[in-house]
Amino acid sequence: MRWTRTLIPTLKEDPADAEILSHKLMIRAGLIRKLATGSYSYLPLGMRVINKVEAIIREEMDRAGALEVMLPAVQPIELWQQTGRDADYGETMAKFKDRHGHTNVLAPTAEEVITSVAAGEIKSYKQLPINLYQISFKFRDEFRPRFGVLRSREFIMKDSYSFHPTPECLDKEYWNMYETYKRIFTRCGLDFVIVEAESGEMGGSGSHQFTAPCDSGEDMIVYTEDNSYAANLEKAAVDPLPKEQAVANAPKAEDVHTPDVGSIEAVCAFLKTKPKDMIKTLIFSVDKDIVVALVRGDHDLNPEKLTQALGGKHNELAAPAVIEQVTGAKVGFAGPVGLAEKVSKLIIDHAVAAMAIGVTGANKTDHHTKNVVPGRDFPLSGANIIITDIRNAVEGDTHGGKKLLFKRGIEVGQVFKLGTKYSVKLKCNFLDENGKEKPCIMGCYGIGVNRIVASLIEQSHDKDGIIWNKTIAPYTVAILPLNTAHQASMQAAEQIYKELTAAGIECILDDRPERAGVKFKDSDLIGFPIQIIIGEKRIATGEVEIKDRKTKEIKVVKVSEVKGDVS
Repeated sequence: MRWTRTLIPTLKEDPADAEILSHKLMIRAGLIRKLATGSYSYLPLGMRVINKVEAIIREEMDRAGALEVMLPAVQPIELWQQTGRDADYGETMAKFKDRHGHTNVLAPTAEEVITSVAAGEIKSYKQLPINLYQISFKFRDEFRPRFGVLRSREFIMKDSYSFHPTPECLDKEYWNMYETYKRIFTRCGLDFVIVEAESGEMGGSGSHQFTAPCDSGEDMIVYTEDNSYAANLEKAAVDPLPKEQAVANAPKAEDVHTPDVGSIEAVCAFLKTKPKDMIKTLIFSVDKDIVVALVRGDHDLNPEKLTQALGGKHNELAAPAVIEQVTGAKVGFAGPVGLAEKVSKLIIDHAVAAMAIGVTGANKTDHHTKNVVPGRDFPLSGANIIITDIRNAVEGDTHGGKKLLFKRGIEVGQVFKLGTKYSVKLKCNFLDENGKEKPCIMGCYGIGVNRIVASLIEQSHDKDGIIWNKTIAPYTVAILPLNTAHQASMQAAEQIYKELTAAGIECILDDRPERAGVKFKDSDLIGFPIQIIIGEKRIATGEVEIKDRKTKEIKVVKVSEVKGDVS
């Protein structure tokens, strides 16, 4: 490709609204342009990178035995209502009515539609197992799109779904996909770690997440010092804290007037206590039931762990009116004393159960209760009481007695064992060898195509720009004649360009009548792995310079030797 025949609108300055390095460099290098918040157009260079990533994914998925399909992006709401996930996604799911008055959704994922397809086609165990995949755009109406293509509203995703007659069959395909993902990310040149993960809204019994470590990542990776355990923050299990020594002759619980004091920090300042001595009481609506969760004041509730404690049921913070009805107080003054008998479940984090004495809301507006003793002032056992791990891991926690460490990363892929969550609801059944009807057992495997690109940039760059590896660089070689008005330089450039192109090496010839400095800056910014520099002095002796973008090493070779050197 000739530079003057393509569209590469590079920028000298960082865009004002770009927050992280990959976002800045993708725009500055002319890979993408912002259309609207969370929505980006891919320009020629960006599209070449995307196509290369997709090609690797297709090759490895086909090699693993999966079959490519294409599913509708616009789907009837009724399909989602059958699984109940229209409610789970809420406002994140974009909906619209067509001219006939039917409500449709822009697909945020494809479990429902692929299961409906399978339900219509799979009849017998003889058709199983089967793994179907697609690479397509998805849409989620993110509340706060940010970080460029890492958290956009419209994104490219490879999602695949496998159907099985037995759990053993699913397990075999799960690990097949696990190994396939390792090959995909390795071929893309990505540094990644694999951690245990929660299935979240996907549901299912098991999951692993493939994460690219980098400082700008939104995900937190939690791991032991010896690397024997690794999980994302939503999954990371922590050892119960040791039971605090009981307070001898602990005073009775006492209500204290705390006017206009609602936050943990404000209460601590008012009562001269510490967050770790507070008990946070969070009230949730779960279907038609009310559930109360207790965590220590210096800990954060882990929504995924709470969902697991509830058997996978969808839950959300109760509305203020519901909280007031349950507690008899305004929001911000809920406490566990007297609530156990009023709610469906009282779920207590291990750290709260280990407390000797604490401070909590009094279930009375503008009041808190001090000297609250777990087990004395509210129960730690009973038919509706669960004591379990429902908080995020923090510094100082352990797992299996080993210290936990933390680092940030970007989720680039995840594999799930879905089980029969979708097949039962959408009647995706098969007849086994005995003629008995059974639901298909499903697996799900997703990759964020855009995220691979952004993650690679986050991991591989320098002060001058992107550093691509050859497998997914938009072009492998940039041919840079420094003076396009110099006949010998251009003759050499054309010769090299033709020879490399004929050899199947992707190259771009910078035939712009620009200064050498502009060409060097643009080539470094975009990150072409190899630069062939053609200057008047070198070409006078039949030589050119070959520069490695990553190492910055330069060597001088004869024009006739260029093809062999860069092949």
